[in-house]
Amino acid sequence: MSSTAVRRTVLAASAAALTLLATACGGSSDGDSAAGDDKAKAEQSAPAEGTEESAPAGKALTAAELEKVALAQADVKNGEVATELSADDRVAKDRISADDTACLPLVHVQGAVAQGEPAADVQRSWQGQSESPSQSKGPDGQGMTDIDVNKIMLNVASYADGGAEEAMAGLKAAVEKCADGFDATVGSDRMRVTKVSGLDRLKTGDEGLTVDIGVATGEDTDGLMKLVVVRKGTTLATFSAVNLSSMMTGAQFEVPAEVVDAQVAKLG
Repeated sequence: MSSTAVRRTVLAASAAALTLLATACGGSSDGDSAAGDDKAKAEQSAPAEGTEESAPAGKALTAAELEKVALAQADVKNGEVATELSADDRVAKDRISADDTACLPLVHVQGAVAQGEPAADVQRSWQGQSESPSQSKGPDGQGMTDIDVNKIMLNVASYADGGAEEAMAGLKAAVEKCADGFDATVGSDRMRVTKVSGLDRLKTGDEGLTVDIGVATGEDTDGLMKLVVVRKGTTLATFSAVNLSSMMTGAQFEVPAEVVDAQVAKLG
């Protein structure tokens, strides 16, 4: 699987984050400075008191309305929200395919592409990292730091005439039909999903589910990514999450709940 395919289809983080994970060492970080920068960004983008946006109930939202209720920097305490996907992450819907069309809904979530034909949709991404003392020591016996990087790509789409319910039904069917894996093409790259599992029902929104996706990476173990989907009324929010360590080891990880909860809360 090419590095470009990994970057686009399993949502690997930016080159800077990859470098941090690869080194996973070094003394103190610029955490205090970064925290100050994050706080400044939040203050700049925070809505005025008493003006928090939420989605109107019962109707399909316009693109402008979705922009107001989609995740923003002020909605999260940690990590960085981008209101535009990078060129590496962004892919046109007509350039996504699967050898089994029943599995396409899963690939669309992976690529932060809307299900079906929404009235409007918007995309976001979030990236965060945590640091913890490493069990490894440096060449001179100095302490080292393990850096854990998470990335989520989001799509928030609104539908008319029962489209959100139909999209959710298609995703649930895809999880069951594609359990043994499938091949997909994203842009010019191919990927192999080795297994689909874990149709857990989330207790949030009107409907919700979370899914584990095994991805062939060319290593001894498959990588792991997770999909989360929440429907609230006529709006569908999809989250495609990757933890860079889990992409190398296949180990389980938790999708940052703060990001999912913050987005769902804005849907009303």
